[in-house]
Amino acid sequence: MVKWDRFMRGTPLKSSTTLILPPAPNLLTAMRVGFDAITNHVVLILFPVALDLLLWMGPRLRLTQLIRTSFDQMVAVYNVQDEQMAELARSLREMWVVIAEQLNLLGTLRTYPVGVSSLFVSRLPVSTPIGTPVSFEIVSLSGVALAWVLLTLVGLALGSLYFGAVAQVALHGQVSWRETTRDWFRSTIQVFYLAIFWAVLGFIIAIPGSIFLSLAMVGGLSLAQCVILIYAGLVAWLIIPLLFSPHGIFVLHQNMRTSVRTSVKMTRLTMPMTLPFILVILVISTGMNLLWLTPAETSWWMVVGVFGHAFVTTALLAASFVYYRDAERWTSRVYPLGGMSGKS
Repeated sequence: MVKWDRFMRGTPLKSSTTLILPPAPNLLTAMRVGFDAITNHVVLILFPVALDLLLWMGPRLRLTQLIRTSFDQMVAVYNVQDEQMAELARSLREMWVVIAEQLNLLGTLRTYPVGVSSLFVSRLPVSTPIGTPVSFEIVSLSGVALAWVLLTLVGLALGSLYFGAVAQVALHGQVSWRETTRDWFRSTIQVFYLAIFWAVLGFIIAIPGSIFLSLAMVGGLSLAQCVILIYAGLVAWLIIPLLFSPHGIFVLHQNMRTSVRTSVKMTRLTMPMTLPFILVILVISTGMNLLWLTPAETSWWMVVGVFGHAFVTTALLAASFVYYRDAERWTSRVYPLGGMSGKS
């Protein structure tokens, strides 16, 4: 009766609980904040600019001689045993020699899933506007393995510094290099674990995929196409929830395992919003790369592509950190029992 009298007098009733939700993750907001952050801190694009200039103008680490020697030995063995296999080996040798001419082991500095973005990693340049750069041949498998390991570790360390600085700018509007370098070692260790996780996952995915495809090819082209579509869908269903697995390491200072779990939970709970965001990122980066790679590698106009690519990819990375923060906050409040902001 008291409540009814208060209602008739216009006095508002007290609510037992008031739930104030943070704003839902928004694609346009994330893009705007990310591009604004990098516009105000454009110095961060020097990370990808420096890597691309190294791959373009710097020395080449080549495997041409090693590949030629290996296939020459293979051809010599098959010449004695089987002439048809020897002919096949000669054909493979010609193909791999062409590939080796464009191969630069320094491209290993572009690491995944965390690393400094690079325009040239998809099309390693052979020439430059000032001529052909100096080349160094690696002539042993042990040398290749050692160089690959060292370059990968350097790439992961630089990628961790790059991601950490971009995350600070995207989320706080400024970068504290003192704080970034202080957290650098911890984040690099977690990124190293994450890279191993992704490598193992890729190996696990590739083995059954090759087996299924080989079996499907026996049944004809139509069956093979169906198998490829089904398998691609399964791989996408598995991989998409892991695309934000590095972000928890830099935004929430989580360890690798917690960051992976956070990415999976957050992505699956926000899939209707997250999938368009991922597609927009993919379309923009792929489409702009086609534009940046339009000039010939011997043209100085390629410098415009290097800087343009560096700005766009760094801004998209910043936007992903903004989106991740908003999505994690939103899911933690909407689904409190699945709170995902625990630190390592």
